[in-house]
Amino acid sequence: MSKPGFPVSARRTTARRTTALVSVAALLTLAAACSSSKSTPSSSTGSPPSTSAPSSPAAGTTVSTGMAKVSGTQTTVLTAPDGHTLYYFTPDTAGGQPTCTADCAALWPPLVSASPTEASGVTGKLTVATGANGSQVIYNGHPLYEYKPDTAAGQASGEGVMGKWYVATPGLAAGATTPAPSSPSTSGGGYGSGGY
Repeated sequence: MSKPGFPVSARRTTARRTTALVSVAALLTLAAACSSSKSTPSSSTGSPPSTSAPSSPAAGTTVSTGMAKVSGTQTTVLTAPDGHTLYYFTPDTAGGQPTCTADCAALWPPLVSASPTEASGVTGKLTVATGANGSQVIYNGHPLYEYKPDTAAGQASGEGVMGKWYVATPGLAAGATTPAPSSPSTSGGGYGSGGY
């Protein structure tokens, strides 16, 4: 039985269009979910295990510079492709090998790349160390990390955490274990005593 003024063929066309739009929306949602996942290494440092797999290196990741408020002062910092501030971990300085792995790397995701490049203003030497974190980017001998609580460009809430984490700047020298005068952050965030 059809409604007056609304032919059966029009209802079928409308139903097909609705079904097609719902299918397209579902496919786009699925594609977005699959392409936006970022994973980190699994655990082995005594903290609860992480269920994430190691992240795949991005070819041609570019290390850039940006501005972030570090210890109350606007500072030029190294940034990841997403604009987030990059950090170094002082225990890593011996030989440039990353020591923040597993659960530590879940909180401090390593910057990984098969072949990193630098933008204008990045004056140091970029290399890659292959290990537990995959192909991690190294700047003047310091493995680079992001900090999960930094959710936007310009943030540097990881500065001074545990007295071992510092913002990486273009002038970061090889072998440096702490930055030039900086007031350490007291925000360890309750992330445990594993140096992270």
